[in-house]
Amino acid sequence: MKRIFLIVLDSVGIGYLPDAADYGDEGANTMATISASPFFSVPTLRRLGLAHIDGLSYLKPEGEPEAAVARAAEASRGKDTTIGHWEIAGLVSPAPLPTYPNGFPDEIIRAFEEQTGRKVLCNKPYSGTEVIRDYGEEHLRTGALIVYTSADSVFQIAAHESVVPVETLYEYCKIARKLLVGKHGVGRVIARPFEGSWPFSRTSRRHDYSLEPPGQTMLDAISSAGMDCISVGKIRDIFAGRGITEYVYTAGNQEGMQRTLEYADKDFTGLCFTNLVDFDMVYGHRNNVDGYARALSDFDVWLQDFLPKLRKDDLLIITADHGCDPGFRGTDHSREYVPVFFCGKQVCPGNLGTLTTFSDIAATVTDLLNVPYDCPGHSLKNRLFQESAVSDQELVEAAKTAMKQAYAPYSRFHVGAALLDRNGKVYTGCNIENSSLTPTVCAERTAFFKAISEGVRDFEAIAVVGGPQGEINEITAPCGVCRQVMTEFCDPDSFRILLGHADGFKTVLLKELLPYGFKLKEI
Repeated sequence: MKRIFLIVLDSVGIGYLPDAADYGDEGANTMATISASPFFSVPTLRRLGLAHIDGLSYLKPEGEPEAAVARAAEASRGKDTTIGHWEIAGLVSPAPLPTYPNGFPDEIIRAFEEQTGRKVLCNKPYSGTEVIRDYGEEHLRTGALIVYTSADSVFQIAAHESVVPVETLYEYCKIARKLLVGKHGVGRVIARPFEGSWPFSRTSRRHDYSLEPPGQTMLDAISSAGMDCISVGKIRDIFAGRGITEYVYTAGNQEGMQRTLEYADKDFTGLCFTNLVDFDMVYGHRNNVDGYARALSDFDVWLQDFLPKLRKDDLLIITADHGCDPGFRGTDHSREYVPVFFCGKQVCPGNLGTLTTFSDIAATVTDLLNVPYDCPGHSLKNRLFQESAVSDQELVEAAKTAMKQAYAPYSRFHVGAALLDRNGKVYTGCNIENSSLTPTVCAERTAFFKAISEGVRDFEAIAVVGGPQGEINEITAPCGVCRQVMTEFCDPDSFRILLGHADGFKTVLLKELLPYGFKLKEI
């Protein structure tokens, strides 16, 4: 690939993650909420495969997808913009950034007041529009700065432009950024200028001052390789300027889409990384369901015009960084899966299942650009441009067919497997039990032994489905013996296991199922 366009639809989540209860977000589903709006119309995204993504069957798939699609789970601890974008760029954060549900400690506020020469108002979690409504007039009278936070790791400073000029507000943010380090290293310090008279309105001159990424990101790797790394919107701020070779700030979605469209007409080599912030800032946090739906519909119209601009050696990736369900309780981000679309003239379309980390995107981008980069993610290059005539969905269907032949009178648990070799041939198997129980053969081993007995030794993927009486509900994972057989004959770093469930399938690598499997040379 020569050019890769990566667009983040800020906060367009598609359903709560399994650990969402830890964040108070169980039940959140941004896509489900906005899709119920009469203003929701996304024919282009539907054509690409939106409804084929795991968990989105309620959108009623029509025809085959024209892009490769997936949903991705966040491996990091957190649900904010910084953590989400860092993971997209290859950094998984094992610990969340600090948050302040009771406001910032006195030592931070005192130091900030001393260095700015202004007092502080509020200092607690607040909605951005409500805080200027409730404290704006006092700010006008006293000149004190409105400092507030949210459920995210942010230190936000609101000031009226007639009281504090924007450039001065930016200087105050820089002071706060220097104070907020170490254990108080919040993800972002944000300038929130506003104008007018009560109830006031925020201006477009917001500016973010992010914590510098704690390790190398794909942006660093790409720019270090001498390639272009272009930022559209707040991407430069999120990464504290690191790895960016060219940038343009935007006032919202419309300008962000226009600037990205302009870059499609330019000749560059590398990455164009865009954030469309309005979904989150203007609609999600303000619980504006219809506005959110309209914004995604507007993006869909723009996307229809953008896709024809992709050249043969271009790739477009569309994803999100977290959720912000406008119909859910509160106004904060929600911990959700995110959609991932891979669009290009050479991409093999289909459902890639569920990715276990956003950082698969970074691994894929750097692999396609031939840039050395090591991260927790796994490149999807071989899956996006696979020459096999068998798609992942077809492999899962073959496993379902094989399951019907299961002989399981004792456990009554039926399992089917479909094994794909590197030449595109599929070998199926079912579980076969015996009254002495011990000689029972799993579906996976049946498929493997069938292929191995015919001289095959090079495998690409296996699909596994199962359930009581052949009813597929939850994931049926291979047993330890089957995993070890896979390790014997497959590359743990590339062999894929498609685990079928009621809503689709989840894809994992062999090394994720058996990280400490041993091989003959180790015995």
